[in-house]
Amino acid sequence: MGIFSSIFTLSACQAALQSVTANQQAPIVAPVVPAVLDSDGDGVLGDIDECPQTPLHTVVDDRGCPFTLIGVGLKMEYRAFFAKDSSELSKEYQLDLDKVAEQMNKYDTATMKIEAHISKDEMGQALSALSKNRAMMVKNYLILKHDIKPSRLSTFDCSIRAPIASADTEEGKSMNRRVYGLATEPKINAYNDPADSASKICDEF
Repeated sequence: MGIFSSIFTLSACQAALQSVTANQQAPIVAPVVPAVLDSDGDGVLGDIDECPQTPLHTVVDDRGCPFTLIGVGLKMEYRAFFAKDSSELSKEYQLDLDKVAEQMNKYDTATMKIEAHISKDEMGQALSALSKNRAMMVKNYLILKHDIKPSRLSTFDCSIRAPIASADTEEGKSMNRRVYGLATEPKINAYNDPADSASKICDEF
C-alpha cells in the first residue's frame, strides 16, 4: 500500500510541474541590430563596400575598391576626413593626396573637383569658412608640393547640403566632415560621376 501511495504522489508532482512549465512564457529575445562600420577605413561604409579589405591608405572609388584607370583617361577619387572644427590635413590623407598628384602629373590634362563638407555640429562657426578652408587645404597642398596648376583644380563649398551619413551618431558626424575629390581627364568628363550630382548643390568658389 505504501508503494502505491508513493507512486501516486510522485505522479501528481510531475503533472503539477508540467502544468507550471506549460504556462510559463518563453523568454523574449530582442533582435540585435549590428552597427554599420567602415572596417577597412577607406571612407566607404561596410554595407555598400564591395572591397571590404582594402589595404590602409589605398585611394578607392565610390564602391570602396582601388581606383582604376578607365580607357586612356584618368578617373581617380580622393577622400579626406577631418577632426571636428578643424581643417588640418592629417599625414595619412597627405599620403593619399600624393598618389592623386602622381597620376595628375602623368595625365597633364587631368583636372580635379574638390568638394568640402561640414557636419551639423560644426554649424556654430561661419558656415562657409570651415568647408572652404578644408577645400583650400587640399588645393594648396597640390599646388605647393606637387606643382599642379591652379587652373586644373576647382573647389566647391558644400557646407551641410550633401551628407553621406546620419547626423544622429558620432560616427555619422565624423563621416560628414570631409573633402571629396575626383580627378579626371576631359576625355571622360562626360561620364556620370558622383561629383557631378553633388557639385550641383554646392557653391563653386
